[in-house]
Amino acid sequence: MTIRAAGLGWAVFPLLMFGAELAVAASAEKQRLHVPSPDWRDQIIYFLMTDRFNDGDPSNNDQGAGEFDSASEGKYSGGDLKGIAQKLGYIQGLGATAIWITPPVANQWWDAKTKYSGYHGYWAENFMAVDKHLGTLADYKALSHNIHSRGMYLVQDIVVNHTGNFFYYNGDWNANDPTKNFALNPDQTGQSAPSQAPFNMNDVRNPAHRKAGIYHWTPDVSDYNDKNQEMNFQMSGLDDLNTENRVVRDALRKSYGYWIREVGVDAFRVDTAFYVPPELFSDFLYSTNKKNPGVMNAAKQTGRKQFHVFGEGFGIDKPFTDVNAAKIERYMTAPNGKPILPGMLNFPLYGAMGDVFARGRPTAELGYRIDSMMKLHRRPHLMATFVDNHDVNRFLADGGQAGLKQSLLMMMTLPGIPVIYYGTEQAFTEQRAAMFSAGYKSGGKDRFDTTAPLYQFIRQITALRKNDRVFSRGMPTILQDNAATPGLLAYKMEYANDTAFVVFNSADSETVLDKLATELAAGTVLRGVFAIDAAPQDVVVGAKGLVSLKLPARCGFVWRVAPNSQRENASNTAPVAGFERSITLNALPNKKVQGDFLLSGTTNKVANFKLVVDGDLSNAQTITADAQGRWQATVDTGKMMDENISHQLVAWSELSQPSTLVTPIVSATAHFKVSRQWTVLSDLADPVGDDVGPSGKTVYPTDPGWRNYRQADIHHVRASGAGGALKLDLTMNSITTFWNPQNGFDHVAFTIFIEIPGKEGGTTIMPMQNASLPNGMKWHYRIRAHGWSNALFSSLGASATNEGTSTAPAADIRVDQAKKAVSFILSSASLGQLKSLSGVKLYVATWDYDNGYRPLLAVAGAHTFGGAMGEARGTGGEAENNPLIMDDTAVITLP
Repeated sequence: MTIRAAGLGWAVFPLLMFGAELAVAASAEKQRLHVPSPDWRDQIIYFLMTDRFNDGDPSNNDQGAGEFDSASEGKYSGGDLKGIAQKLGYIQGLGATAIWITPPVANQWWDAKTKYSGYHGYWAENFMAVDKHLGTLADYKALSHNIHSRGMYLVQDIVVNHTGNFFYYNGDWNANDPTKNFALNPDQTGQSAPSQAPFNMNDVRNPAHRKAGIYHWTPDVSDYNDKNQEMNFQMSGLDDLNTENRVVRDALRKSYGYWIREVGVDAFRVDTAFYVPPELFSDFLYSTNKKNPGVMNAAKQTGRKQFHVFGEGFGIDKPFTDVNAAKIERYMTAPNGKPILPGMLNFPLYGAMGDVFARGRPTAELGYRIDSMMKLHRRPHLMATFVDNHDVNRFLADGGQAGLKQSLLMMMTLPGIPVIYYGTEQAFTEQRAAMFSAGYKSGGKDRFDTTAPLYQFIRQITALRKNDRVFSRGMPTILQDNAATPGLLAYKMEYANDTAFVVFNSADSETVLDKLATELAAGTVLRGVFAIDAAPQDVVVGAKGLVSLKLPARCGFVWRVAPNSQRENASNTAPVAGFERSITLNALPNKKVQGDFLLSGTTNKVANFKLVVDGDLSNAQTITADAQGRWQATVDTGKMMDENISHQLVAWSELSQPSTLVTPIVSATAHFKVSRQWTVLSDLADPVGDDVGPSGKTVYPTDPGWRNYRQADIHHVRASGAGGALKLDLTMNSITTFWNPQNGFDHVAFTIFIEIPGKEGGTTIMPMQNASLPNGMKWHYRIRAHGWSNALFSSLGASATNEGTSTAPAADIRVDQAKKAVSFILSSASLGQLKSLSGVKLYVATWDYDNGYRPLLAVAGAHTFGGAMGEARGTGGEAENNPLIMDDTAVITLP
């Protein structure tokens, strides 16, 4: 979905020399456009935005409609189809086997109403023509030929829900009279309708057009929870097609069957699939219409028996829930069990990976998601998996490279078709920056560096997946995870007679792999086949099939059960008589405690050991037993916030043992919960109606989603503490969820600054907000959260344009819509292991965020704030020195 600024067995041919640019394509009669379908389970897709990837023909960049400016995020930048063809060696060298391109069709070039262009391809004006900025039909055929000549496959992005923004409602909408307040929206050339029939019949005031019923004559969606709006209204100004109309359905099949026959497209990705009825796809894919058959039948006519189609269903589930996942499955499987779309994008898995690997959530959330997707989805191996894309923040905008590597490795070792978003291999943080030197935010240089660390890393893990089908076709079983904190996540992949184990530590400190049950014979060797940033090491299975290990911070290991791998001397994993050593934990005083508590136990021939809570080995207490082997210790519960979470406690010894004992000494595991007692430290009212910015003249965007809601107006702020943990409760003027946001609120972003008393460093700068903190306050930690992001940063490296250094765990966000309240909870671990909040300073500011804080212009737009003062200097017309603050609190100092 892209609505930026509008809201949002063919033999493999010998490979050409890697990195060499391709020559002019072969003549048409020699072009290899049609090849048999691959097994899509084994493919790895590279997804690129054509306009932002590579410019192979600068002569087509500027079409003279004011739509081209490589310095502007909202305009065409110059990438084209020839540019992709020139870089196929680069893409294939990364390990990709297929290339997904954004829609190459002719688009609405410039929308003066929203001041944005259709460079991305999702604003069609002709579904059967190549956009002139991207090249010609001959260029597209040449690209297809060159892709297929490398044994690769072509995926085209398509749209069936809408066209560009050629009409709108300038005022209230009347369902009984859709002509009222209807207006056309001509572009710079005066074009106010698509050029392709029947989509050119878009003026409801024309009786013939209205009778044809090609469109739903409706305004913008204001509430995505309203089923009628979701199916029939415009997505942020994009003209909604009446897909119930047989004429529309016939035209869509004709349009997209054309690209299969003429260009040789091997698969489609369907944009905004959630906003048309699932029944449409039964017709679109399987219609037996002789003139314009369904695309599956059109593909069979070209020799493609497994043409793949996967849809976009933008829906991320809250932890341990499956509402959106179930909705996604409804688009793949009808109630009667009949298949519809072969696959969908796996948004719930994407969300869980980001939460765990970028934002420090407990790994049990990801363990649940993996288990759930295998139970809920009938064809999980055909779902497209991803780490980031053009509609969400880059992973590195919210997280670090260590977490990105873990996410990528997980994607390559789980069911699903991995999708690598262009630029991820070059550590991009900007969502849609260009790869070529003259393009948008390229920094003036090409970004096709095959020696880049992430390029080399991805090359290794794609090879891992391609070399072993246990990863592309296997079934996962979750073996261990952590319900309380970042840390251990371990799963097993099984396919035919092959077994692999994948283990992660998502924490920034050492953790323990505690008695992992492999169900293998003692002495079995697990062959190390991959490790993140380390040489892979073999592991020997211990007694009872258990494995216990110390795991480094942010590690990822992959082990294979090799044939005939059991050691001849299996006794290597068992203690020798006379050396039986053990650690025992006495029963806990209570299964639920209200704070720190005393624990005791005994040891046998172990003088020293570590008491490990929730796997955190780096912060474990070192315990010394007395002469009789007795010991006791106080367990610190300061980091434990949620009374529903079961915490784990284990005694762990790595002291030198006889060479015949290769595993640590580990006690039985104890479990407990903590009932946290919060103390209110500050309770302040904030003036009502002061959400007008520092100038007093800032106004909200004009889109109906903001109208009258004033979501950025803070009414009340309460800070509570529990040791070094912080809970901040904000009462707002309103809480809205129009766009089905992951975090439970939309149309507002919260930026929360925290100063730690006595801590070195810190800065007064408010990154990306054109402002500094009031009253000389400095921040050491900063939360930036909107409906789909929740990031925590330290001030290290922060500047006016740099958010600082991503850190974890991020805040736990809770929303009470009835009370209009949003709560942010930070454990002491998030604040540098604080013991007390005394002297901590807090400051909260509101605005809104969409791949960056939304612009502030002199006059408000549909999705831009208004009321900017001074000279406009930004590329989008914003006054760059205006603070991006709608409402804020006073600086709060906790007692």
